[in-house]
Amino acid sequence: MNLSLTEEQLSLRTIIKDYTKNCIVPTADERDRADVYPVDIIKDMAKLGYTTLTVPQQFRGEGRSKVDLCILMEEVAYGCAATAISLITIFQAQTMLLTFGNEKVKQEYLPMFRDGLVASYSLTEAARGSDIRSVDTKAVKKGDKWVINGKKTFITSGSAVEFFILLAETDKGVSIFAVDRNLPGITIETGEYSQTFGLRNGPHMDAYFTDVILPDYCLIGVEGKGVKQAVTVLNNSRTAAAAISVGIARAAYENSLHWAANRLAFDQKVIDFQGIQWMFTDMLTNINAARLLTYQAAFLLDEGNPAITEASQAKLFAGQMATKVCTDAIQICGAYGTTVNAPFGRYLRDAKAYEIAGGSNEILRNSIGKEITKEFFKKQVV
Repeated sequence: MNLSLTEEQLSLRTIIKDYTKNCIVPTADERDRADVYPVDIIKDMAKLGYTTLTVPQQFRGEGRSKVDLCILMEEVAYGCAATAISLITIFQAQTMLLTFGNEKVKQEYLPMFRDGLVASYSLTEAARGSDIRSVDTKAVKKGDKWVINGKKTFITSGSAVEFFILLAETDKGVSIFAVDRNLPGITIETGEYSQTFGLRNGPHMDAYFTDVILPDYCLIGVEGKGVKQAVTVLNNSRTAAAAISVGIARAAYENSLHWAANRLAFDQKVIDFQGIQWMFTDMLTNINAARLLTYQAAFLLDEGNPAITEASQAKLFAGQMATKVCTDAIQICGAYGTTVNAPFGRYLRDAKAYEIAGGSNEILRNSIGKEITKEFFKKQVV
C-alpha cells in the first residue's frame, strides 16, 4: 500500500478544502442552530461532481476511488459534519445500486444523482433499531408488481428525501427495494424523536408506506438476501464515516491550537504550557492514526477486499478519537470553549453522535470480534 496521495488526490483535497472554507463553514453554526437540511449545498455539490465522486462515468459520475471519497468526507466534515452525513446517505444509496442493482434500476436512478438527487438509506424501524434481520415493513408480490406497506423512522435526509433504499420483508426474507419518493402512498412526517443534539441536518422523519406499488425491477439484488446486501453497503460506508470523524477532530484540534497560540495566561501563551503541548501531541497523533486506519480500509475496498475488520476498526477508533479530541479542545479553551459562539460544542455533539450513527461502537466491536474468531479457527483448521 502506497501511503502517499497522488497529485490528483492532493489537488482534490485542495479544491474541497477551499470549497468548504468558502461555501460550508460560513453558515455551519447557523444551520446547526436551525436544524435544516443543507439542500442548496447538496445541489451545488452535485453540479460540481462531489456527490457522485465514486459513481462510474457511464452513469454521469466521476469514477474515483474510495480513498478519494475519504478525502472529500474529511474536508466537508471539517466544515460541517451534518453536511457530510447528508453525503453518506447518498453514497450508501449509490453503493447499493452499483453493487446489487439490475441494469434497468441503475440506468434510471444513478444518473439522477448528478442533478442532486437526495437519497435515504432507510433501514431503521422504531421497534427494531439496528436489528435489520427482522423488519415489520412488508413487500408482497402481485403479478409483476410489488406492494409495500410499513413505516420507517430516523430518516436522516428529513423532508428533503427524494429516493429511498428500503428494507422490507418478503416471502423469502428481508429484501431491498428502490423507491421513488413521488409514488402514491408515501407520507413523510416529523418523527417522535426528530430532534437530535448532534449531526443536525434537519429533523429526523418518519416515512409511511401505504400500498405503494413498485415495478419488479425495483427489487435490488436477490429476494431474501437483503440483510447481506445491507451489511455489505454499511461496511463500505464505514470508511467514509471514519473520515468524517477525522474531519471533526481536525477542526477541533486546529481551532483550539489557534486559540491557545493567541491566548495569554499567567504571563505566557497557553500553548507554551508543557501540559497543553502534551494534549496537542496526543490529539494530533490520534488524528493521524485514525486517518491511516481509514485510508488502509479504503485502499483495501478499492482493491476488491471486503475489509470488514479494517473498516470497522477505522470507524470505531476514529469515532472514539474524535469525541476525546473535541473534549480536550474544550478543556484547553476553558470558558471560551463552552460558549455557544464557539464551534466546539457543535464539534463535540457531532463527534459523539457519530459514535452511534452508521454503526455504534458496540455493533462495530461485534463485527470485529466475529472476524477475529473466524480467522482464528480458519488457521486452526489449516
